[in-house]
Amino acid sequence: MKAFPVILVALFFALNLSPVAVRVAPADLVFKNANIYTASERQPSAEAVAVKADRIIFVGSNREAQKYVGKNTRVVDLKGQTMLPGLTDAHHHLSGVGFREMTLNLEGLTSLEAFLAKVKQRVDQKKPGEWVTGRGWIETFWTPQVFPTRWDLDRIAPNNPVFLDRADGHGAIANSAALKIAGIDKTTPSPFGGEISKDKSGEPNGMMLDAAQDLVQRHIPPTTAAEAEQALILGVQRDIKLGWTQVQDPGGTYADVDLDSRLYREGNIKLRIYKGLSAPGAEARRLFKDGPIIGAYDNRFTVRTLKLYADGSLGSRSAALLAPYSDKPDTSGFLTIKPDELQPLLREALRQGIQIQTHAIGDRGNRFILDQYEQSMKAVLRAEWKIKEPRWRVEHSQIVNPRDIPRFKALGVIPSMQPSHAIGDLHFAPKRLGIERLAGAYAWQSFIKSGSIVPGGSDAPVERGEPMIEFYAAVARKDMKGFSGEGWHPEEAVTREQALKMFTIWPAYAAFEEKLRGSIETGKLADFTILDADIMKIPEMEILKTRCVMTVIGGEIVYQSE
Repeated sequence: MKAFPVILVALFFALNLSPVAVRVAPADLVFKNANIYTASERQPSAEAVAVKADRIIFVGSNREAQKYVGKNTRVVDLKGQTMLPGLTDAHHHLSGVGFREMTLNLEGLTSLEAFLAKVKQRVDQKKPGEWVTGRGWIETFWTPQVFPTRWDLDRIAPNNPVFLDRADGHGAIANSAALKIAGIDKTTPSPFGGEISKDKSGEPNGMMLDAAQDLVQRHIPPTTAAEAEQALILGVQRDIKLGWTQVQDPGGTYADVDLDSRLYREGNIKLRIYKGLSAPGAEARRLFKDGPIIGAYDNRFTVRTLKLYADGSLGSRSAALLAPYSDKPDTSGFLTIKPDELQPLLREALRQGIQIQTHAIGDRGNRFILDQYEQSMKAVLRAEWKIKEPRWRVEHSQIVNPRDIPRFKALGVIPSMQPSHAIGDLHFAPKRLGIERLAGAYAWQSFIKSGSIVPGGSDAPVERGEPMIEFYAAVARKDMKGFSGEGWHPEEAVTREQALKMFTIWPAYAAFEEKLRGSIETGKLADFTILDADIMKIPEMEILKTRCVMTVIGGEIVYQSE
């Protein structure tokens, strides 16, 4: 008699839990037979995902996913391909990527003569007096490693002003014609936050660092509206094809915001953009006045961040160091902003709920901005903070004194870092810094162990902006030929699970979006990156050969390879 109710209860649960008995609304899209890494600790892997509109409604097995298939459901058989949460580049200059595709791209050159030959090809296409501009050269990959000079450019461009940005954007080389137009000679002083480099006789050699670049740039004909639109669309198309579903774009103007908004309204861009505005200045004042834009155009567009600069770059020797450069002891770099400019802005940001992200590369630059953040946080009572967890960021955090690493976690500051910088810089950073200072260089694992999250980016167009290069760099900590130099601290490499978080859930957290995206979980936005190989298991070098075969944003397949 006692067994009878037990049988009834078992039968009841069997019926109600069976795929046939459970009725669910059919999905718009079901992916099956996938090798899914969810970036969720509750359910790390799965075989299938179901999507309704722009949201995930199911994550699990192929068998269970079948109940979401209706007569109008599109079913995509991934045949074992690897699905990741939609990848995010946490530091990506979107228009810069597009302009790199449109203008003179000087990447990949290996000597001064090759550089000059490529520039001459562009000069020959111009009329006398027309400007020649471009970007991407980096002398640390040249043999020998020498900066170009104005006189080098004069040989191939005597009748055209030339201005060519170094890859990092913190240095540029101008020829004599460009310097003459800008009125720069041996009597011209360097501006604060910049340097007009000069030879031993005091004559400008053509290298313009950081703020000094503006002395020439202001004379270059401005970008047209049509060019700006073309650059943005080119950048978006390239990123989606590579598998990025969001880019966090630091620095810009309300003109950029207006362009982004129009292209979203017209349906011409689908990529999610987390946009920062340049500060201090008019853009910051307007953001404080108008307030942030959050989740516009179906959660594709947010503007809630101000981008500042604390120093320059290591390659150009303008990053601010605590001690002189090992290969140029007469300089320690320089800061590019003053405390009296920073403090009013930082304090207002706390009261208004505006996120701050500051470029800092050198150990002095990083300590300076941590000090400034801490000072403002102490000056404004926590009761006055609009957001109790402001999630301020330091962009790059490349060279950090080891004793400053725990301060990031203590202050709630996020080190936003770009793995590819380490695998390029390993060829010159030891010369710039000396072996001892490499202990705090590109210290991803040390930051993670201290309790920080580390959102990963590429800093494109400074670097190439490809997700597989960034993932490889994070887990291998070697250059793209497998080389790692002396004192390069291989223990700072991350695990593949950590690398996955660096480009998914951690950038989502850095954008206040961890409940919205960044992992494959029910209720979150249906953003996926699908690859032709399992980057969580294949040998390191094969990661670089892996390609995106499909990009899904908000439940829409926005790219599919042939």
